Amino acid sequence: MYIDQVKFDDRGLVAAIVCDHETNEVLMVGYMNEEALRQTVETGRATFFSRSRQKLWVKGETSGHLQYVRWIRLDCDGDALLVGVEQVVAACHLGYRSCFFREMRDGAWETIAEKVFDPDAVYESDTD
Repeated sequence: MYIDQVKFDDRGLVAAIVCDHETNEVLMVGYMNEEALRQTVETGRATFFSRSRQKLWVKGETSGHLQYVRWIRLDCDGDALLVGVEQVVAACHLGYRSCFFREMRDGAWETIAEKVFDPDAVYESDTD
């Protein structure tokens, strides 16, 4: 029944904004199709649909940087999800806790965070 209330786009996807379940720090944005949302609800692990690879992926399946889902919220239009997670290590495949580690300052993007892990030591060829 919960699936019926989600408005997936013409590609069958819905944006999923992922944040820390306690602090609300935005960690990343991914996309879910019906199967990814069902799997997320059933397993409690954030699962997404990769638009580039055209397949499901569980966040952290390669890196071990899992996202344990604590709550999921649906926006007023039904076309976006907010997913509160307990993040293991980091969400960003570039080594930062959050994918939003750059801020516009004086007309340029400035890195405002420290890396929390070395991506070259974690990933061989695929990133999640």
